[in-house]
Amino acid sequence: MFTGIVECIGTVSSLNPSPTGTTLTISTPAFLLTDAHQGDSISINGTCLTLTSFTPNNSFTVGISPETLRRTNLGRLSTSSPVNLERAVSASTRMGGHFVQGHVDTVAEIVGVREDGEARVVRLRPRERGVLRYVVEKGYVCLDGASLTVTRVEDGEVGADGGGVGDGNNGGEGGKGEDEGGWWEVMLIAYTQEKIVTAGKGVGEEVNVEVDMVGKYVEKSVRGYFEGLGEGGGGGVLERMVGRMVEERIKK
Repeated sequence: MFTGIVECIGTVSSLNPSPTGTTLTISTPAFLLTDAHQGDSISINGTCLTLTSFTPNNSFTVGISPETLRRTNLGRLSTSSPVNLERAVSASTRMGGHFVQGHVDTVAEIVGVREDGEARVVRLRPRERGVLRYVVEKGYVCLDGASLTVTRVEDGEVGADGGGVGDGNNGGEGGKGEDEGGWWEVMLIAYTQEKIVTAGKGVGEEVNVEVDMVGKYVEKSVRGYFEGLGEGGGGGVLERMVGRMVEERIKK
């Protein structure tokens, strides 16, 4: 379990790919490894991985499975790539962000970037559109391991010809079709821009995405409720739930 508060930025010092996965070695500030043990969990760009070996002063190694390489952006790393790092929470850790598992749901492409004063607004389009139902305005989302607040969400297709972050109203970068398939935006304040790798990424690059797990549990509970009533758990779950509440209210 993690908080989404990135502790430091490390650097990829070596990659050793093989048919069964990749061995990744990260150079890091010494403080990150002061209490390290073999087998510890560590978040690399929001992906929970197991520390297989380490040098206390400056580096550690993890193994990455083929599934993880397919699901995340770790397969696109190269020597000297910067990565966000966070150790697993301890009993004394302050929960400054939100509960993060380190289980990446999908990747999202950066489709627009614009400046807003000293802050930077980043628009992202997920590879799997289904995750958008868990992304809500002013809710949490974890991007490359950083807990960030969602400032805008568009669930459907809006202006397939372009617009949004890159249009004349908003300025910044963007391009044709950036709104297709849904998107959300986050705002990076000046301090955050200095602390996470996502701030240095541009249009067309990808970030790892983990949505807030609370939404998943709520959805499963509601589906289970309706399945228990013999009404199935397909589409329109929220509508049926509200309809049943209204019916019960009317009966009273």
